[in-house]
Amino acid sequence: MSESEPEKQTAIIAAVVPCYRERGRVLGVLEKFGEEVSHIIVVDDACPDGTGEWVKSQCRDPRLTVAVNETNLGVGGATLTGYAKAIELGADIIVKVDGDGQMDPGMISRLVRPIAEGRADYAKGNRFFRLESVSGMPTMRLAGNLMLSFASKLSSGYWKIFDPTNGFTAIHAKVAKILPLGRIDKSFFFESDMLFHLNVNRAVVADVPIDAIYGDETSQLKISRILLPFAWKHFKNLNRRLIYNYLLRDFNFASVELVAGLALAIFGFLFGGINWYESVSTGVVAATGVIVLAALTFALGTILLLGFLNYDIQNQPQSPLHPDL
Repeated sequence: MSESEPEKQTAIIAAVVPCYRERGRVLGVLEKFGEEVSHIIVVDDACPDGTGEWVKSQCRDPRLTVAVNETNLGVGGATLTGYAKAIELGADIIVKVDGDGQMDPGMISRLVRPIAEGRADYAKGNRFFRLESVSGMPTMRLAGNLMLSFASKLSSGYWKIFDPTNGFTAIHAKVAKILPLGRIDKSFFFESDMLFHLNVNRAVVADVPIDAIYGDETSQLKISRILLPFAWKHFKNLNRRLIYNYLLRDFNFASVELVAGLALAIFGFLFGGINWYESVSTGVVAATGVIVLAALTFALGTILLLGFLNYDIQNQPQSPLHPDL
């Protein structure tokens, strides 16, 4: 390398490990972190078993920092606590690794590569990329992830990513600083809500193939329990994203397709439904003009909405944010 050529700096990576009742597994996770990680931040989310103090007494790694939440905030809240500490420590890239042993810290270099190379602002694991990984996934978890993945595509606008509930993630610290961290969901919806906020800020997200590890741990994420609450939150985020991206931030032909398509489709459906009900109730066949009007407006509205959907699928962020922040 010539004297005039600047030396390429290595990104400072901080790993955040949120913990709640993971005392029996977290030490096994911590010992797997490689040299590429400069800081390891264990967040004790008001653990009743005192995970934070346990880690302090048992782990001698000089990179270790323990943060303790006085009240239980949930996995999202614990992760955000770790984000704040990582930013305070001067990290460039912040990785989240759960303390239950389902994620391999040895894959951190692969996970952060799109960010370190300037190709993305946020990277997340995708357990569905390889069929070998899917074969080891419990059936209920597989089915639940398929439904949640489609809902997340709608609400976040990232149509080309999958496995949105995957908690093995990495984010550039500059991007984390501009996100409204106080408004991001602190429960198990954290990862999906992060994608929504990232899209609103036009951040580039990369999917990274990983292998999931399933042992004897008991997952606290029960698909049957979170399906309806997640569906409602996705619906709210979808509406917020469409209003912000297509009505407030910008207004283009896709915006016209969205507004006109919704109006025509809803009118056609309601008008046709009301007249169909009256026809069935009275036994009087609806006029041909009524039937045509209902069918035509509904069909035209559907066509416009499909045109908008095609635009939305293509309208994904392309240029990473962090190089300009």
